Amino acid sequence: MKIRPYPRKGDKTAMSNVNEVTLTAAPPKLSCAVTHRTPAIVFSAAGYTGNFFHEIDENFIPLFITINSLFPNQDVTLVVMDGNIWWFQKYAELLSAFTPHRLIIDTKNLSTVHCFPSATIGLIKHGPVIIDPTLLQPHPKTLHDFRALLDKTYAKVDTTPNHQNGKNSKPRLTLIDRRGSVSRVMSNQGEVIKVAEELGFNVHVLDPTRNNSMANVYRVVHDSHVLLGVHGAGLTNFLFLRPGSVLLQVVPIGLEWSSRTYYENPPKLLGLEYIEYKIEANESSLSERYGANSLVVKDPSAFHKHIWSKQRIYLKEQNVGIDLVRFRKCLTNAYEKAKIFMSRVN
Repeated sequence: MKIRPYPRKGDKTAMSNVNEVTLTAAPPKLSCAVTHRTPAIVFSAAGYTGNFFHEIDENFIPLFITINSLFPNQDVTLVVMDGNIWWFQKYAELLSAFTPHRLIIDTKNLSTVHCFPSATIGLIKHGPVIIDPTLLQPHPKTLHDFRALLDKTYAKVDTTPNHQNGKNSKPRLTLIDRRGSVSRVMSNQGEVIKVAEELGFNVHVLDPTRNNSMANVYRVVHDSHVLLGVHGAGLTNFLFLRPGSVLLQVVPIGLEWSSRTYYENPPKLLGLEYIEYKIEANESSLSERYGANSLVVKDPSAFHKHIWSKQRIYLKEQNVGIDLVRFRKCLTNAYEKAKIFMSRVN
């Protein structure tokens, strides 16, 4: 039997990067170089790895579900296929948090036979950014529990906050920077920052590249009162926000479903204040390219009809130029909610 241990089985693009595991009948007396006392969970770190959203949604939330479904005592050995060095380095602390008593095995470095009492090949996924407690009986878990694991992993007792809560202090707004990305860039980002500062925000620009450590990103976002960004993987950092703080998502044309599914519904479940700024035709670069009256701009669903080659236009070819007058109202709302949050946690 051959298995590609990655959750997106119907996605040919993702699965093309995933190597196969071959299950065969072992000889009666297998020569084991290393014998483990714990079961193994074998999964791939390929697919869409390299994108923070997919790393969380297809590696770590499914890993959390699988361990809590089958091995709630966490006494299990993780066997990772297709993992790059940067991936292991980036997530070293989080991987250890899942199974604190065992080493993580990288199959690229294996040259001998490892034996386990049993092995689970692949991970369990409930849906996009979903942990369904009804499927985790008799020990139900939710997205709150996953977030608690992230807090336990990255929160440092001696971390000094970068702000002071109180009536006279400025709320901290962290802006996810997409400059240098292929699309969904905020073309007038500097002007947006200026408006936010005029309203009273202390603005921090976060570059969420793989070179920025998870612990550092956690501290920056967790210390924020508002997280702002155009729809994209960087908004997955909402998992580091404190309940009561604000997520402000800029929704480009044609991306309503993914914006709602990935970055509206889950944050609300975690007790975050969610604000949405949906851009209009004149704010999308697609208007310049295809025309404001084109079907591409006026009716994305009718244009793409769920055909990926057409859907990708909205993800890969669209930048946004924010209407500062309209957006000021949105930022004012975020500011008011942030001040309320600050007064509660002070």
